[in-house]
Amino acid sequence: MIDRAEVIVTSPNRNFVTLKITTADGVTGLGDATLNGRELAVAAYLSEHVVPLLVGRDASRIEDAWQFLYRSSYWRRGPVTMAAIAAVDMALWDIKGKVAGMPVYQLLGGASRTGLMAYGHASGKELPELFDSIRHHQELGYKSIRVQTGVPGLKSI
Repeated sequence: MIDRAEVIVTSPNRNFVTLKITTADGVTGLGDATLNGRELAVAAYLSEHVVPLLVGRDASRIEDAWQFLYRSSYWRRGPVTMAAIAAVDMALWDIKGKVAGMPVYQLLGGASRTGLMAYGHASGKELPELFDSIRHHQELGYKSIRVQTGVPGLKSI
C-alpha cells in the first residue's frame, strides 16, 4: 500500500519536479513530473490533488492507478495533469522493479538492442582547430561526427 508521497522541486530555477512514493513496507519509487516553465503548476497539482488520492492505494496496481487518475479527472487532461500522471506511473514502476529485484526495462520485456549509434561533437574557432577535433573524434572511433565551427575571421557569431 502507498503510505505517503512527496513532491520535490529542485534545481536553481525550479527546473525539476520529482514525485517520491513510499509504500508501507518502506520501498520508494521516483517519478519525473518536470514540465518546463510550469514546474510549480505540476507540483501544486500533485500535492493538492493527486497525492491525497494515492495514499492507501495498492502500489502494485499500476494500470488501475493510471486509469483512475486519467479517467476520474474533473479537469481536462492537459500537460500539467499528464505530467503528474506520468510521474505516478514512473514511481510505481520503480517500486515494482525494486520489489521484483530487477530493472524496470526487464519487467517491460527486456533490452531490444545491444547498442546504439552515438555521435561526437567536433568544434573549433578556426578551420585547423576544427580539423584537429574531427581527427580526434575519428581516432576515438566515432562513425558520425557533428561539425560546428566559427566563421573564420569573425570574433563571434
